[in-house]
Amino acid sequence: MDRRETALITGASMGIGKELAKIFASDGRDLVLVARSEDKLQSLARELESAHGIAAHVVPADLTDPGAPARIFSVLENEGLGVDYLVNNAGFGANGPFAELPLQSQMDMLQVNIDALVALTHLALQGMLARKRGRILNIASTAGFQPGPDMAVYYATKSFVLLFSEGIAEEVKDAGVTVTAHCPGATATNFAGTAGNDTSILFKLGAAPADKVARHAYRSMMKGKVVAIEGLMNWLTAFSVRFSPRFLVRKIARWMNKTGA
Repeated sequence: MDRRETALITGASMGIGKELAKIFASDGRDLVLVARSEDKLQSLARELESAHGIAAHVVPADLTDPGAPARIFSVLENEGLGVDYLVNNAGFGANGPFAELPLQSQMDMLQVNIDALVALTHLALQGMLARKRGRILNIASTAGFQPGPDMAVYYATKSFVLLFSEGIAEEVKDAGVTVTAHCPGATATNFAGTAGNDTSILFKLGAAPADKVARHAYRSMMKGKVVAIEGLMNWLTAFSVRFSPRFLVRKIARWMNKTGA
């Protein structure tokens, strides 16, 4: 009997990652749930196993630790688990002038948003290329299309995710593997509160529900889209950057990131 396909999802304890876990489970796929909060992961795993009859494996990990990706895949190897779908969803931001924010938090952001994503992608690709099948979903952002004053490092990390995903998507397109960079705009998760921009103009203009964004991301991945932008206004905003003067793009981005009551 063929084994069920398995999806590894980072940042699976809440937000878009949790919603994606629900979708994969409802489609009959086993899960590897990764996040820092073991209690939340265990609760989600029990819920999805009961509701859908799948197996959900919990691997607590802090992706600010450079050794975390290798340890995650070591656990999978020990348990005989392959990764058919990799969802790099974990990530965080911070609002404020770069020079005023703690340096360590910025370095941790680079580690989670870029380094861990690259490492997990490299590790997952080995098995996918050998099997000649697999899908990778990297959660980028519309932030990746422009510079982001007052969230400079976060925007830069999402630009990396977008360009990195496009690059490797082209490399593996004839090998049975797809890579999708999904670019949501403001989304109703705990991200904004953690980043400190929940009172920004961007979020005051409205945030999409996490389940809606997750469904769009899932469909885009299954269709093999390389770049997918959720929402017409987000699409228009992302592509208008190409035709706007750079000084104006920077000013608008800073205005959108302005916080206040």
